[in-house]
Amino acid sequence: MEIAVLNRVSPFLIAIAMISCWFPIQSRADQPNILLIFIDDLGWKDIGCYGNDFVETPRIDQLAAEGMRFTNFYASGAVCSPTRCALQSGQNQARIGITAHIPGHWRPFERVITPQTTMALPLDTVTVAETLKASGYTTGYVGKWHLGNGPEFQPDRQGYDFSAVIGGPHLPGRYRVQGRSDLKPKPNQYRTDFEADLCIDFMRQNKDKPFFLMLSPFAVHIPLGAMSEKVRKYEAKAKQTGQKLPHPVYSAMTEHCDDMVGRLVDSLEQLDIADDTMVVFTSDNGGLYKRYDYRESADDLVSSQAPLKGEKGSLHEGGIRVPLIIRHPNAAKASTVCDEPTISHDFYPTFVEMAGGELPVNQTIDGHSLLPLMNEPTQTLDRDALHWHYPHYHHDRPASAIRERDWKLIEYLDGTGDVELYNLANDLGETKNLASEKQG
Repeated sequence: MEIAVLNRVSPFLIAIAMISCWFPIQSRADQPNILLIFIDDLGWKDIGCYGNDFVETPRIDQLAAEGMRFTNFYASGAVCSPTRCALQSGQNQARIGITAHIPGHWRPFERVITPQTTMALPLDTVTVAETLKASGYTTGYVGKWHLGNGPEFQPDRQGYDFSAVIGGPHLPGRYRVQGRSDLKPKPNQYRTDFEADLCIDFMRQNKDKPFFLMLSPFAVHIPLGAMSEKVRKYEAKAKQTGQKLPHPVYSAMTEHCDDMVGRLVDSLEQLDIADDTMVVFTSDNGGLYKRYDYRESADDLVSSQAPLKGEKGSLHEGGIRVPLIIRHPNAAKASTVCDEPTISHDFYPTFVEMAGGELPVNQTIDGHSLLPLMNEPTQTLDRDALHWHYPHYHHDRPASAIRERDWKLIEYLDGTGDVELYNLANDLGETKNLASEKQG
């Protein structure tokens, strides 16, 4: 019986071999590696190439000089979990219900009761990692996840071959890899250095095949914590310049991220895969101005996004407009700038198109591929508007927003009926509300 089965299968195997000759598998050169560096709470104005003249970010600035810098890029959400949901799913996060950071705030004393957020990214969501795996990519995740606390909702259950979810603050001895006793930092190692080590090991092990690696450090999220040498440098610099923001510890944390980026880029060169790798640098939401918990002992001002209005947790520009830099020698010209409005859930179709893959058949993808813009930054995408839905209290009132080309509308959902309308081309700082002028 076994021999008969083998005899029946053999012609089929021969046919497959012949088909493989006629239609060769996509070559390695056609499937670039993808390295996504996803900083936590980094604001639009927090790095040098976006106008910050206090924090030193030479390696991020160099990345921008070697690639494309987007000036109108937005986080899908005003806080972390919604944007992470949108990135993994390719959808506006309101479709899934992850509209606040998990688990969100319960604020029964406010004017309205806000909805509870979905507590984990559903397992039936086809993630960007799962789609890239289907295209032959090895996938890795390092850092903060924040899309579900249970072991069944971690990255290794959502398409990531290698997963190192790290919990705890930045300083040595305060963080650890969850559920992985085999992955431990060196003594006195700052968190971004450890996260870089894990990423470099992953890239070294997978340099001969296409990989997708997402690095999501906890920096520059509060509680503020940086190595003393860098903090002292910025304390001295603040005294010399008379500049109060960003906070010296926050400035040092941002430079730690810059060092991390430099190590990763240098490793790509050392592994001889820099030309085969698309490096994407961005943030999950706008920058933080002031802690939300109002504890006097921890109520330091953190950073300013001026001239942008607002901060993390707000649908004003300071809460959702973030940096985006893409470096890929074969797809993005050096020292170019793109002003087209774009958003986090655009990464999913961008990465899949770059990989030569196919989008999920039964899952709505709200994002648009950025490849046309990388080829020609003055193009426009075939999209009517960008949308945000943030029905929660966190640095601001519950609201929804829409941006259609130069115009942006914010509608508050707290029963007040308040509406704000801005022309961002003329009023980047959202200083003049035109709603009353345009009504009727």
